[in-house]
Amino acid sequence: RYADTRLVAGGGRSWRARLRPLLGGARWLALALTVVALARPQASEARQTVEGEGVDIALALDISGSMASLDFEPQNRLEASKQVIRDFIAARPHDRIGLVIFAQAAFNQSPATADHAVLRRQLDQVKLAPALGLEDGTAIGLGVANAANLLKESRAKSKVIILLTDGVNNAGEVDPLTAAEAAKALGIRVYTIGAGRPGQVPVPVPGIFGQRMAYQESVIDEATLEKIAEATGGAFFRAHDTAGLAQVYDDISRLEPSRYEIRVFERHRELAGWLLGPAIA
Repeated sequence: RYADTRLVAGGGRSWRARLRPLLGGARWLALALTVVALARPQASEARQTVEGEGVDIALALDISGSMASLDFEPQNRLEASKQVIRDFIAARPHDRIGLVIFAQAAFNQSPATADHAVLRRQLDQVKLAPALGLEDGTAIGLGVANAANLLKESRAKSKVIILLTDGVNNAGEVDPLTAAEAAKALGIRVYTIGAGRPGQVPVPVPGIFGQRMAYQESVIDEATLEKIAEATGGAFFRAHDTAGLAQVYDDISRLEPSRYEIRVFERHRELAGWLLGPAIA
């Protein structure tokens, strides 16, 4: 009634039978490859070129002891100024910017550079003159002179110094107006900023039992700062707090726009064929 199965026991399985379990998986793989191919995958390459003329800027920052005043609360004047300057640098990505610091003497903290990451690191290292072991004082003339020297080799059509101070010129061998005339001869405009609230301001001073708070009169030589700016075709600004200081830098940024054009080139390669081929196979 039944055939003897021993007749086919040694026949083995065909390759069709062996591969049949893979057929379902292959169908799902082909479907997946087709769906991804329909999404039109691409390999893209983009290139950006900047054409135009930026502005070369030298930032001259007062680091005298009076910049420790806390009228720009919750920070002192120096830390508030550094934060505003960081934002100013970030808003001008195509300009070459350098940094000069001054107290009784002036120092080049950073040359004019388009590498703003390095510039920001140099700015972060700036401290008050006493903390850096420097003699205290306010050499505005030296600050302008060093900043002008920083830009003297510049070939930019627009060269600018932005000087921030909270005091009166009381140090240095260079008269501020003489330095302004030198900057003018080099084709450099100087914008001056007087930072500080008028009247009595809180200043931390060292005492027997540690730091204590004292109140000192805030005096800024506005007349000299105005003359420096006027002599070079710049402008004088007054800032009483952090918000006012940020507004001053915004105003200067609008007065000195960077003229540049950004062109973006993109190239795309279609990758769908690399998926449809295996799917069809």
